[in-house]
Amino acid sequence: MYDLSGKVALVTGAAGKGGLGRAIALRLAREGANLAVNDLEGAESRRGSLDDVLAEIKALGQSALGVYADVTSADQVERMVADTVERFGRIDILVNNAGAPAGKDRVPVVELEESAWDLVQNVNVKGTFLCSRAVARALIAQGQGGKIINISSQSGKQGVPRFAAYCASKFAICGFTQALAHELGSHRINVNAICPGLLATERIDDMAAALAPAGVSSAEHRQAMIDSAIRNTVLGRMATVEDIADMAAFLASDQSAFLTGLSLSVTGGASMD
Repeated sequence: MYDLSGKVALVTGAAGKGGLGRAIALRLAREGANLAVNDLEGAESRRGSLDDVLAEIKALGQSALGVYADVTSADQVERMVADTVERFGRIDILVNNAGAPAGKDRVPVVELEESAWDLVQNVNVKGTFLCSRAVARALIAQGQGGKIINISSQSGKQGVPRFAAYCASKFAICGFTQALAHELGSHRINVNAICPGLLATERIDDMAAALAPAGVSSAEHRQAMIDSAIRNTVLGRMATVEDIADMAAFLASDQSAFLTGLSLSVTGGASMD
């Protein structure tokens, strides 16, 4: 549907089995893009293997590079982007998908530890900033335009109890997206954000464990979260990672050339802003 032949995309946080980053990387590969996929060394083993993602991309006939890097480290981010450009000769698309794990931050603000707050802001906000800065510099030097796609959340548009750190980070991404879109428009670089609702990825397991009331198992609370999300969705189902990946493919393509600075809700009607 969207021809990305000859394009090079970098997707962060892509190792998770059944995760959003992997789904986006594979969707872009199906459209003809070559991929650099990233995750945090050591953390990926719990969630999935970067090698598995590389094998899936190559099975689709596309070239792939795996890059371990901590998106909160400027040096590591600069190296990741340099390695991508060295391997493929260019970069065209960035998807800022890496996110902090849910856990100690999912508590009332009066109980929120500073370290938990800092982790969420460092990964979600600083990571998006560092990766965007490095890729924007490369895109400007190339002089051929490009696409930056940030993953925010519906919680980046509406506050949720016990999600204060997460909401703050995702609201920040929406604001950052608008500011960067203004700055890069003259370089023909589009900057947009995607705001999904609840997704049944591995992250929901961590959320359920953190949010489950006393006497309720994490598995029971996980199902309750899913049931609630379905009830509140006009289209009568939860979003899938493929739904979000489809939006990413559109934003990565030339068909979204006149869209920039947007934070697009992909929620099946649970939110209509």
